[in-house]
Amino acid sequence: VQLVESGGDLVQPGGSLTLSCAASGHTFSSLGVGWFRQAPGKERVFVAGINRSGEETSYADSLKGRFTISRDNAKKTVTLQMNNLNSEDAGVYYCAAEGTGYCNGPVCPRWPYEYDTWGQGTQVTVSS
Repeated sequence: VQLVESGGDLVQPGGSLTLSCAASGHTFSSLGVGWFRQAPGKERVFVAGINRSGEETSYADSLKGRFTISRDNAKKTVTLQMNNLNSEDAGVYYCAAEGTGYCNGPVCPRWPYEYDTWGQGTQVTVSS
């Protein structure tokens, strides 16, 4: 499978943005997908994850309900809706796929090494 992110942009604090991850290949519906963020000089961190069916999700505790991850297996896409953005949300956002397909609350792959396939990333800048 190959992954391509899009939707990154410059947004003002308090604004919203929707990121998309488009997949190619026949195995997408069997894969779990995660979104990660990497700020300059910092490690890549988990933002959100979704299981193979899209019925179960997981989020970083710091998000406080501002982000929503969803997927459409027929269209082979995963979307990350981001609301009330602040400067700490800025960075390059990557989507990644992993083979267990499992993600449910605290039990969800959250480390980069757990994911096999990565997109090229899309830049999110939060600034007034």
